[in-house]
Amino acid sequence: MDTNEFKTTFDKIRGEVERALVGQTELVEHALVALLARGHVLLEGAPGLGKTLLVRVLGRVLACDHRRIQFTPDLMPSDVSGGNVWNQQKSAFEFLKGPVFTQLLLADEINRAPAKTQSALLEAMQERQVTVDGVTRPLPEPFLVMATQNPIESQGTYPLPEAQLDRFMFKLAVLPPSREVESAILRNHLAGFDAQALDRLQLAQVVAPAGLLDMQAHARGLRVDEGIVAYIADIVCRTRGHRSLYYGASPRASIALLHGAQARAASRGRDFVIPDDVKALAPAVLRHRVGLQPDAEIEGMSTDDCVAEILRDVRVPETIAA
Repeated sequence: MDTNEFKTTFDKIRGEVERALVGQTELVEHALVALLARGHVLLEGAPGLGKTLLVRVLGRVLACDHRRIQFTPDLMPSDVSGGNVWNQQKSAFEFLKGPVFTQLLLADEINRAPAKTQSALLEAMQERQVTVDGVTRPLPEPFLVMATQNPIESQGTYPLPEAQLDRFMFKLAVLPPSREVESAILRNHLAGFDAQALDRLQLAQVVAPAGLLDMQAHARGLRVDEGIVAYIADIVCRTRGHRSLYYGASPRASIALLHGAQARAASRGRDFVIPDDVKALAPAVLRHRVGLQPDAEIEGMSTDDCVAEILRDVRVPETIAA
């Protein structure tokens, strides 16, 4: 796959998804970049903004198997990963795969399950495998977890531990639509759009899972100058000494920013990374990997404010587009 083919395919995928998900251009783009960078996405937003619809549409456009887990306080780890069940006909235990054995997984309201159940996803997200009763089983490729959490409700929720937050490449805020976008959504429904009947939309399958793996491999091969590497390292290291943050990002953030920038560059039709790729993704990569000081929170600061300040302070390298 060459750069032009990558961009053409990316644009077709985005165009098909946006036929169903109106007014969420940045959300769609970041979700696709994460998928092509082999990363996972945490979506934070109120109910009814299209988070579930995004995964269902991606599954159709990418011809990928997709499943949904509704996280609840009584959900058990085996409900996620699966478990061994006694088969009377075979007189032996048989492993029944859980819903995590899919290509696109929607972990809906992930913060409603206790830590023990949330941790069932840790190995799957990092190692792309599941170990049950000492037996390790690989997950299908490609594999993407899109988890959602509601920022409004706090009763009956369990905050995600830092170790799990760190496994998400991006944390994206799903914002309510503008008046113009909401009007467009209403007109679509008047014209017959139904999120429960996506077949009527006749979405095109742009690429198969094998082609998606080729796109992932192409993105990983993009050129990254030493100046960009130093730029990413400077940004992440500054989070560890920022006056408004009591802990900074881990090296996993640097890796996520590197691979995300490669995927974004490829989606723009380039075979090299520029500083704008890094700057565009830095908030999504860092906002959930740093901790805000209590006094800074009282003053109304956010982690995005800290990241923006760091981006202003770090010297932008000069790159040669050749």
